[in-house]
Amino acid sequence: MAEKFLMPKLSPTMEEGQISRWVMNEGDSYEGGDTLAEVDTDKATMEMTALSAGTLLKIIKGAGETAALGEAIAIIGKAGEDISGLLSETSSNGKPKEEQKPEKADKTDASADAKSAPPASAGRSTTATDAPPDAQKPSSDTDKPKTLAEKDSETAKAVSATIENGRMIVSPIAARMAAENGVDLKSVKGSGPNGRIIKRDVEEALASGSQRPMTDSQRPIFTPSTQVGAAGYRDETTSKMRQVIASRLAESIGPIPTFYLTIEIEMDNTLALRKQVNSSIGDDQKISVNDIVVKAAAMALVKHPFANSSYQDKTIRFYNQADIGVAVAVDEGLITPVIRGANLKGFVEISAEIKDLAAKAKAKKLQPEDYTGATFSISNLGMFGIKEFTAIINPPEAGILAIGGAAEVPVVRDGKIVVRSIMNVTMSCDHRVIDGATGAKFLQTFKQMLEQPGMMLA
Repeated sequence: MAEKFLMPKLSPTMEEGQISRWVMNEGDSYEGGDTLAEVDTDKATMEMTALSAGTLLKIIKGAGETAALGEAIAIIGKAGEDISGLLSETSSNGKPKEEQKPEKADKTDASADAKSAPPASAGRSTTATDAPPDAQKPSSDTDKPKTLAEKDSETAKAVSATIENGRMIVSPIAARMAAENGVDLKSVKGSGPNGRIIKRDVEEALASGSQRPMTDSQRPIFTPSTQVGAAGYRDETTSKMRQVIASRLAESIGPIPTFYLTIEIEMDNTLALRKQVNSSIGDDQKISVNDIVVKAAAMALVKHPFANSSYQDKTIRFYNQADIGVAVAVDEGLITPVIRGANLKGFVEISAEIKDLAAKAKAKKLQPEDYTGATFSISNLGMFGIKEFTAIINPPEAGILAIGGAAEVPVVRDGKIVVRSIMNVTMSCDHRVIDGATGAKFLQTFKQMLEQPGMMLA
C-alpha cells in the first residue's frame, strides 16, 4: 500500500534536514537497507535508507530542499499504485494542503503550475559526489540535468584532486577491510561523497582482483587499536555530602559550577620527542604537539578517575578509558570529534585519526558516533598565537583543557637564567565531581607526562 515517506531523525540533535541528493529516481525499486537519498543534517551528511523493499513512486522534496522531522519528502509503495489520494493530501513542499497559504490572485496559471511541479531528482549513480553550491537550490524548468557520464567525469576529477592533495577519505570499515586483505587503497576508486572510499568499493576491488597488494613500505608503521565503541563505565552511589555540595554550587553559580586551574609546562622535551619521531616516519604521518598533548591527557585521566567522570545527579559515572573530544573549528562553529581509547593508542595513530576526523568535520561528513560520547575534551588555540584562555565544559564531561601556544621565555633554573619553551594550560573543572586538589593532582601528572615523555610508557 502506498504511503508517505517522512523525514527521519538521522542525528541526536537534528530538527530538520536538507536533501543533498536522491540516490534513487522516481520509479526505481529498492530493497530494505538500500540508500534512498543523502541528507544534510546539522552535523553531517547522512544516508537515508529504506526499512523494507518497495518502489519510489514520487519525490516531494527535491535536491536542495529542506524538510522538518516527520514531514513528507516522498511517496513509496508498489509499482503502478494509485497515489492521487496521497498527492491531494500533500502539496509539492511536503506539508498538508490545508496548511498552505492561498496563491495570490495576480499569479498566472503558468506560474502556479510551475510551483506545483515536483523538483527534479538526482540521477541514480554508483559514484556519489557532494552537490555543487548551485545544486543546493531547487532546480528551475530551464536547468539542464547532467548526464551519468558527466557525473562520473566530475567524480573522477574530485577523486583525482583528493589524491593529488595527499589526502584520501576512507570509511573505518573500508580501511579495516583493506588492511585485512592487503588492498592498496590508492588503486581503489571511491564512490562515496567527495570520492570517499566505502565498504562496497573495497568489496568490488577484491571481487575483480584489480587491487595491487601493499608493499612493506606502504603499510602503516602502527597497528590500529582493537578498541571499538564508546567507553564502558561504572556508576557509584554519590554520598549525601557530595549531593549537597553539587546542589548548592549549582544554585549559586549555574547549571555547571565551574572553576579554573592554570599551570605552566616546560615543553622542550616534548618538542624534542616530536622532532625525533617525525625524523623517522613519512611526511604524511608526521605528528603534531597536539597529538602528544592528547596522549598525555588520556594517560593522566586513567590515573585520576574523578577527572574522567561525569555527574549523574545521584551517581558519579567513572569511565574505563579516555575518549578524548578534540575541538575542531568549522564554518558553522565548533565540533568535537572523539578519539576513542586515546590512552591505548600511539602518537601516529592518534595523529591519523585526528586528521581524518577533522577533514570529515569540515566536510560535514561526521557520523553521530564520531562526535558524541567523549569523556573529556581538549581545545588547542596555540597554533593561532593564543597564549592562555579558558574553555567551556561540554556536558556531561567533568573537564576540558585549554591549551595555549609554547613560547621561549627566560626562567630561573638552579640559580641561573635559561631559556625554556613554556606552555600555559588552563583546566575548566566541574566542581560537582572535581575538587581543587583533584584537579591540581591531575594537572601535575599531565605536566609530568609532557616534561618527561617517557612517563607515558610507565
